[in-house]
Amino acid sequence: MAAQPDTIVAIATPAGRGGIGVVRISGPAAMAIGTALAHRLPPPRMAGHRLFLDDDGGTIDEGLVLYFPAPKSYTGEDVIELHGHSSRITLNRLVDRAIRLGARLARPGEFTERAFHNGKIDLLQAEAVADLVDSVSVQAARSAIRSLEGEFSKKIRSLLEKLIEARVYVEGALDFPDEDTEMLTGPGVLSRLNDCLAVLDDILARARQGAVLREGVSAVITGRPNVGKSTLLNRLAGREAAIVTASPGTTRDLVGEHLLIDGVPVHLLDTAGLRRTGNEAELEGIRRARNAAAQADIVIVMIEYGQSLGAMERRLIAEIGSGTQAIVVHNKTDLAGVSPALRTGQGRPPEILLSAKTGEGVELLERQLRNCLGMSMAHEDVFLARQRHLDALGRARSLLENGLNRYAEQKAVELLADDLRLAQQALGEITGEFVSDDLLGEIFSRFCIGK
Repeated sequence: MAAQPDTIVAIATPAGRGGIGVVRISGPAAMAIGTALAHRLPPPRMAGHRLFLDDDGGTIDEGLVLYFPAPKSYTGEDVIELHGHSSRITLNRLVDRAIRLGARLARPGEFTERAFHNGKIDLLQAEAVADLVDSVSVQAARSAIRSLEGEFSKKIRSLLEKLIEARVYVEGALDFPDEDTEMLTGPGVLSRLNDCLAVLDDILARARQGAVLREGVSAVITGRPNVGKSTLLNRLAGREAAIVTASPGTTRDLVGEHLLIDGVPVHLLDTAGLRRTGNEAELEGIRRARNAAAQADIVIVMIEYGQSLGAMERRLIAEIGSGTQAIVVHNKTDLAGVSPALRTGQGRPPEILLSAKTGEGVELLERQLRNCLGMSMAHEDVFLARQRHLDALGRARSLLENGLNRYAEQKAVELLADDLRLAQQALGEITGEFVSDDLLGEIFSRFCIGK
């Protein structure tokens, strides 16, 4: 950040009717602009009732003014907040006046970006701000709050400290090659590095589950026409989301519904029935169904109770990638008078007997879906991670493991030292210690304006 950055302004509340609208100003001219808008400022961190004034002294609005002097503010700069009515026209008039007084319109996420550059928060905490705003479940919001409070950052920093301590000995061994074996084994450096690897594995496991909690998973219902795919979607969604008729081929496009299972977002798709057909629209629907199944995290293959898996279903299951889990559902057990059941066996997908029409046995499917989500930890133990966090943690782990293996096999201290340096850099990317301007721009551009 420059010594004297621009003063920025933006509406900090979303569009729509509401009781309160907030305009936020941050930067070196914030105090002067706030004084011009509200005539005089209240004492720091105390709300004061004021009229908000236009250029000619006329009233734009009235409300509360708050003044947060640097460095004890969200951005680390002087910050003014005007809390008025939520009229978009009124809020835009306040922004326009602030711009005439010397501010400029803030970019998306620029307030939080300034907080990061001014050392108020690290990059993990900055991302947690956006994750909290975008939370779709109580569990995700709680995890975002923990990251915002620095829990994830503390784990990364603690690991970095352990890694740096070990690096000191490894780098020392490079300076004294005749004593490298004693320096690495005497103080227990290799033992420390193995401890780092164990801590890294724990963080990675928590982050992977946190990524599921944040991003959710996709599940696709597929099978032949009229086996009850749309009925099952409606049953799981708790509403009539898909059209259900007795005619085969009713569903020709993907029908989606968002669910929450144990606080995890699940995007559930109903697809066109798999069969041989000459209908062009239906063929396109079947093609989309196959593509959706190929990209899904969970594939639910439905057949009617009493039928066996056909060639199309078996081929679809065989084509499922290693990262996708399959569940076979035998539907319409009510017609056969069969009780719901769960069947499992070595080397084959779990099979569930249920009736989507009556709901009997659907809880068995929901339980199996929970197992597929892999949430083995309590939500309080996971870190709401993004893909870039997982990539950095994965690289750090591979480098650390690779360095240890090469030292064990070749006693290559130079290679170990280089791997440890790169592992430290990978971990530093997570908190923002080592990060490119392009990545920062990408991260903060996804924020809403005013945050």
